[in-house]
Parts: sequence; structure tokens; C-alpha cells
Amino acid sequence: MKLFKSILVLAAAFLAVFGEAVFSGPRHWLGAQIDLLPALMIYAALDTNIAAVCLLAVFGGLGFDSFSANPLGLTILPLLAVGLPIFLKRDLILRELPFAQLVLGGIASAAAPLLAVLLLLSAGKPPLLGWGSLWQWMVMTAGGAVATPFVFAFFGWCDHALGYKPVTETSFRPDREILRDRKKI
Repeated sequence: MKLFKSILVLAAAFLAVFGEAVFSGPRHWLGAQIDLLPALMIYAALDTNIAAVCLLAVFGGLGFDSFSANPLGLTILPLLAVGLPIFLKRDLILRELPFAQLVLGGIASAAAPLLAVLLLLSAGKPPLLGWGSLWQWMVMTAGGAVATPFVFAFFGWCDHALGYKPVTETSFRPDREILRDRKKI
């Protein structure tokens, strides 16, 4: 079952990166591009295994960097820094609550771009920063926070529609007849 979720998460990451690169409507309306990879990372950290979290960070980060002005591989570390602590503490997180998903998505969507900017600054490559960057960061944070419960709902629907449920065995056998009479047979 975890393999099915892992494949779905990686396919969704591919589609999210492709959609962010192709559809520029939200970028023109809001002045910033909403990044869905942190929301996917929250889902992967809470509902899949460590391999899926690492694969999402690597393939999602490389895909995102191939369509952006970032150096190739820069986004891998911020995505891992967002996903690994949540994966390690996922037993303590109320993952079914939409409010918790919203808060985690907002934190992840705020932390990933900040960590990417810090990596750019530490590598000696000056990023384009200004007052407009603050607006873009706020839009990315709010958009990622709102998108996270929808990501959970979408994957819940996919799991229900495409996944299998194990059959539960009961002690009742339908081929047995229970006699409720006092006389012996």
C-alpha cells in the first residue's frame, strides 16, 4: 500500500512541477507562483515511508530547479529539511485534522523558500531580493497552506478509489445455521 502512495506522490510532484512551469495564470494574477512541492512533502512525510520522502525531495527538487533560475539541485535540501523533521515526529501530529494540515503546509511553504535563499546566499550567488520578494513569500506561504488540505483530500480520494482494502474476516460463517430450540438433534 505504501508503494502505491509513493508512486502517486511522485507522479503528483511531476505534474505539479510541470503545471507550475506551463500555467502562468496564477503568477500573473497574484504576482507570485504558488509552489505545491512543500504541500506534497507534508503529505509524503505524514503518510508514506522515508524512501518516498527522499525521492520526492530529489526528483521534485531537480524538476523544480530545471524550470527555474536556481542552480540544479538547490531545492533538494530545503525540501528534505522540511520533510524529514515531520517524518520523524509524525506519530505526534494530528494528521487527519485540516487545521493541522493547514498549519504544517504554511510552515513548510514559508520555510522552503527561506532555506533556498539562505543556500543561494551561502553559495555566493546573489538572489534577486527586494520588497516584492516579501509579497511573493507571503503569497507562496498562504497558497501552500491552503493547498495542503486539498492535497490530503485528493490523495485520500485516490486511496479510496484506486487502492484496495484488505478483507476483514469474522467468526460468523454464513453457511451455518443456528438452532434455537431446546430439543436435541
